[in-house]
Amino acid sequence: MPKDIIAEGLASGKWRLIDAATLTTDQTIEADVVVVGTGAGGGVAAEILAQAGLKVVMLEEGGLRYASKHFDLTESTAYPTLYQESAGRQTKDKGITILQGRTVGGSTVVNWTSSFRTPPTTLRFWRDHFGLEEMTVEAMAPWFGRAEKRLNVSDWNVEPNINNQVLQLGAERIGIHWSRIRRNVNGCLNLGYCGMGCPSNAKQSMLVTTIPAALNLGASLYTHARAERVLTEGSRAVGVECQALDADGLRPTGRKLLVRAKTVVLAGGAINTPALMLRSRLPDPEGRIGRRTFLHPVNISGAFMPFKVEGWQGAPQSVYSDHFLDTLPVDGPIGYKLEVPPLHPVLTAITMTGFGHKHRSVMERFDRLQVVLALLRDGFHEDSQGGSVSLKADGTPLLDYPITGYVWEGLRRAYLTMAELQFAAGATRVVPIHEDVTAEGYASWAEAREGIRQLPLEVLRAKVVSAHVMGGAAMAAKAEDGVVDGYGRFHQLDGLYVLDGSVFPTSIGANPQLSIYGLVTRNAVKLAEKLTGRKESA
Repeated sequence: MPKDIIAEGLASGKWRLIDAATLTTDQTIEADVVVVGTGAGGGVAAEILAQAGLKVVMLEEGGLRYASKHFDLTESTAYPTLYQESAGRQTKDKGITILQGRTVGGSTVVNWTSSFRTPPTTLRFWRDHFGLEEMTVEAMAPWFGRAEKRLNVSDWNVEPNINNQVLQLGAERIGIHWSRIRRNVNGCLNLGYCGMGCPSNAKQSMLVTTIPAALNLGASLYTHARAERVLTEGSRAVGVECQALDADGLRPTGRKLLVRAKTVVLAGGAINTPALMLRSRLPDPEGRIGRRTFLHPVNISGAFMPFKVEGWQGAPQSVYSDHFLDTLPVDGPIGYKLEVPPLHPVLTAITMTGFGHKHRSVMERFDRLQVVLALLRDGFHEDSQGGSVSLKADGTPLLDYPITGYVWEGLRRAYLTMAELQFAAGATRVVPIHEDVTAEGYASWAEAREGIRQLPLEVLRAKVVSAHVMGGAAMAAKAEDGVVDGYGRFHQLDGLYVLDGSVFPTSIGANPQLSIYGLVTRNAVKLAEKLTGRKESA
């Protein structure tokens, strides 16, 4: 059995880990820093701040899963316990389904381990349009390097699974460049079930890296604690008020947890961090909180191959192509990154279109199904402003994400590219995931090209999904242009910082976890230096 870091830590008796579901009275505690959220941003920040000798309290709305004990690789367990809204979070018009983590470790527990530094074109855009002069490749390199070393981001030298090999072969045959994806794993068994939590602790998520490290340094962790509002006094943030949730993490128990702290760090991720700021009615003179919240809108193309693919096995993502990012101007027609997803029966079944015997005919050929997806780079053009977070009547977040004609045009080009690539790799049938395309799809590239050009691209007809949520509390040098500065400091209050992916002023144009790790490493170190008066370098 793999080493169970969480179980060992609990058994040591030294960890301060409290399940708020068990609270029988309201509680008030004090800290130097309270960190809301334990995902990519919160986990990295908590470890660095605890290393600096600060008293850190971590708050997590989700529960704690012990990696080697509780990750059973079943979708029926994983989606309700590890994802926001049981992996069914949707935009206001139901047009985009969003996969986002909700557990100790956040989305790092369920992501597919793909690790990319922030592209130079993205950093340049941020400098040019948001005054973030320090966002250069050279300046950020040591911080990415530190994060990569900490989380074992390295080349993946194992042969790609068939699903990824098809992407590679098709790219070569249509003449576009491709490359291999780096992964943050250590001792990976190549199981292919990363989206359900890693049972061998190989994935270097926050669950098995920074959070245990912070707890070993004396930090406290409260699970099932939903942050309701940031507490302020005058011009300063002074803490966070939480509701305790029941053991399922769904309903308030009626108990409250009040954390008073000298510094408040918000790291609940895009959607949740802006929602907390809105619930708290923080000062927002320009009305920017929740605005410019970005996804990588993703469309999908299925293909039936004349050989077994068995896309549930092996590293989910190991091959990619940036051809349609690198060859298009960043502020021109929307570009897209090509990757593949892992294929598991429940997620595949709810994503594929059709009903009854048509849907069954797809699933009967599940072992020969190959899938390519396109991640669209949103936020770099005047016609791609992303979405906005608001609050429902009960105070929970709602993301409105209208798909503009500019984005639809990119989705059509992506459908065409994916179909051409799949036929080039030997597909017998290609099925763009769209309600107007039958389970049999198209029998040739010529047929697909004509059919895709005629497809009506509308919400709920074209299937659009996303696993990457960014923005909503964007950084900018000037207060009138953003919510926080380049180091995550809230422009309008003292003592309040945002250290997660909600600070990105555009989408990344790549899987965002390493962008969060690198930026938060830098900003958390600078915050620790400010709070302690001691200098550190990358």
